[in-house]
Amino acid sequence: MGISFKVNYPITTGQFIDLLKSSTLGERRPINDPECMEGMLANANLTVTAWDNNLLVGIARSITDFHYACYLSDLAVHTNYQRTGIGKRLQSITQAQLGPRCKLILIAAPAANEYYGQFGYKHNDRCWVLEAGAPITD
Repeated sequence: MGISFKVNYPITTGQFIDLLKSSTLGERRPINDPECMEGMLANANLTVTAWDNNLLVGIARSITDFHYACYLSDLAVHTNYQRTGIGKRLQSITQAQLGPRCKLILIAAPAANEYYGQFGYKHNDRCWVLEAGAPITD
């Protein structure tokens, strides 16, 4: 399998949506809201993609300051390409773009909760999420 990896290579919203649909991540992303999906791509400042010729088969989409924290917002690999090392490589290339003190931070999908420990991630139970539209209360 001749997979190529690209950093900050432009992809279309359609390619992004198609990949998410072809991975388990599509279940937890607003794939039926093209405007939101377009904004997700446009405002990420670090993307690493995996390609099988012209087919997008993987993405690591991040928001980072490159020095202290990198939020790996989406890690998706097409189901036909999972368990081939693409996800690990996407993470490694992402990490290589960051400064030496910058940590990778992510929220694991329920089905992938055990996946990240094998790569050296430490579980942190202090994550908090405020859902869209929920008020900040007293």
